[in-house]
Amino acid sequence: MDILIRLLVAVGFALLVTAVVALVLHLVFRALGRRERWAASLSRRSRHATRTMLLVALLWVAFASSIPDTDRYPWRDAVSHVFLVATIGVGTWLACVLAVFLESLGLHKYRVDVPDNRVARRIRTQVLILRRLTVAVLVIIGVGAILLTFPGVEAAGASVLASAGLISVIAGLAAQSTLGNVFAGMQLAFSGSIRVDDVVVVEQQWGRIEEITLTYVVVHLWDDRRFVLPSTYFTSTPFENWTRTSSELLGAVEFDLDWRVSPAEMRTELDRILETSTIWDRRTKVLQVTDAVGGMVRVRILVTAPDAGGLFDLRCYVREEMVDWLQRTHPDALPVQRVQLAEPAAPARRRSRSSEGDASLFGEGDERAALFTGPIQTSDIRASDVPPER
Repeated sequence: MDILIRLLVAVGFALLVTAVVALVLHLVFRALGRRERWAASLSRRSRHATRTMLLVALLWVAFASSIPDTDRYPWRDAVSHVFLVATIGVGTWLACVLAVFLESLGLHKYRVDVPDNRVARRIRTQVLILRRLTVAVLVIIGVGAILLTFPGVEAAGASVLASAGLISVIAGLAAQSTLGNVFAGMQLAFSGSIRVDDVVVVEQQWGRIEEITLTYVVVHLWDDRRFVLPSTYFTSTPFENWTRTSSELLGAVEFDLDWRVSPAEMRTELDRILETSTIWDRRTKVLQVTDAVGGMVRVRILVTAPDAGGLFDLRCYVREEMVDWLQRTHPDALPVQRVQLAEPAAPARRRSRSSEGDASLFGEGDERAALFTGPIQTSDIRASDVPPER
């Protein structure tokens, strides 16, 4: 009974100390947070992990101090081992929170909500990959440390710890598909081939890189679908990256018009359209006749915008305004199909002409032959006029 009372008193004292320390830390960080943003962020992120760590550690101390005799209470070692495992687990949690905070602290000076954010997006991508890698390593170390507390699994714990630090073991396991994706994710982060918020075309789908993890990449498509691809896809398959070097883009708008169109007047109208647009970044505006075959004239307009979304909107705006202008002022320039209708010719009577020609040809030949071989007429009476003999 005395042991139980002493244990309850120790636990109550531990809870009281935990509450006091947590309150003091909260007041200190709140005072610092009024002047420093990092203090408020640290307090918000590490509040639960810090309080849990204090509670577990003080309860362990209270239990160990209230029940010092192991011989009389053989279950004391088992309970102490539970507290040890809990302390390692909560400590790993707190270490992960602090690591994420330190990595996020370096991202504040790299803003991605500005037009030219290529460097910021590259650093953000690398930090996100490092954050996930750091958390994975800390979790492996925590699991290995917990395994080392069990007498029968020291070898397993040592191997887990070795897998977190020995490059040879990691390289040997990299042939597996999962670790292959992990290495591909690290390669994507530090090679700069893709970054968060890059505009890409994969599998004939247009979208933005929304998230890059150690094993997969999430592409936010234009219709709000998410296209999830393994990291190895971007290291082994060709794809389009529209914002690899800069976020500014050049786009084309094409028209197939009639030969009566006036390119000079279209250029004047293009100037008016772009001057009224807030999306155009004033870098490029070109109107060219790129083809003139098949009864059509192909007119191509090139415009530029600060980003991919703005370029799409600008192309649609230019196309809409130009179509409206052509319909109102130059309807003769709209594409038409020319069809020539011809009257069918009368059928020729070749057989009758051939028969008449053949008859006249052979008839004249018989008459000429009769002049040489027939009887010679000495009077006006022809042989045909003489009646036959009876």
